Amino acid sequence: MKKIEAIIKPFKLEEVKDALVEAGITGLTVSEVKGYGRQQGHSELYRGAEYVVEFIPKIKIEIVVSTDEYARIAIDAISKSAKTGKIGDGKIFVSTIDHVLRIRTGEEDADAL
Repeated sequence: MKKIEAIIKPFKLEEVKDALVEAGITGLTVSEVKGYGRQQGHSELYRGAEYVVEFIPKIKIEIVVSTDEYARIAIDAISKSAKTGKIGDGKIFVSTIDHVLRIRTGEEDADAL
């Protein structure tokens, strides 16, 4: 089992979600997060005063899939639909999941997904 975490631009969320559904990925978790990478924040002007925005608003998507094949499908769907070609498009992290338990039914591992 694999866990895929993707950090994307907020306005790309619907496009990414639609691409995942079209690819057969049915469950995901979405969080609003803030951070920075190479962007290092930016300055904005508000009512005549300049201030620094150090942390950029982003969206974090988390998906757990049962096979490496589904992981590849999800990664492809996210990377194609989230890409703008500009700095700050985000990152995708993939890690191995050792165990899953569905609390309601007691199902475990792939059956719990």
